[in-house]
Amino acid sequence: MQIILYLSAALIAIAFFVLVIYLAKTLKSLQGTLTSVSHTLDGLEKQLNGVTTETTLLLQKTNALAEDIQQKSESLNSVVEAVKDVGTTVSKFNGTLQNITHSVDQQVEESKEKISQIVQWGNILLELKDKWQARKQPKQEVNVVERQRVRSH
Repeated sequence: MQIILYLSAALIAIAFFVLVIYLAKTLKSLQGTLTSVSHTLDGLEKQLNGVTTETTLLLQKTNALAEDIQQKSESLNSVVEAVKDVGTTVSKFNGTLQNITHSVDQQVEESKEKISQIVQWGNILLELKDKWQARKQPKQEVNVVERQRVRSH
């Protein structure tokens, strides 16, 4: 029985030895993996520092651009106000022009009758003149005929 005990102890020792060998190989493999991960993390840290620097620069440029846009927006507001004032002025001018046009139209309508009467009186005067000249012309013809008679005698 003692032999079985020794054999069991030897078997346990061999099993423990095999376990230690495989455990050592696993730990060595794990060490390589961890070293690789460590190098990868170092590279990532450098890249992250670069990205952080670029992000900071981008943020500064964005802030400067936002300020520039704000200033230009304020300048544009004054231009918009000026254009609005011009629009108001044009609207007022248009209203004034419409009032003047309406006033002229009213005066023309009111003057139509007077103009018509003036034209009628003018026509009457022209007819009277034509009639007066027509009466005067036969007398002149008679005088011309008489003068010719006197000269011929």
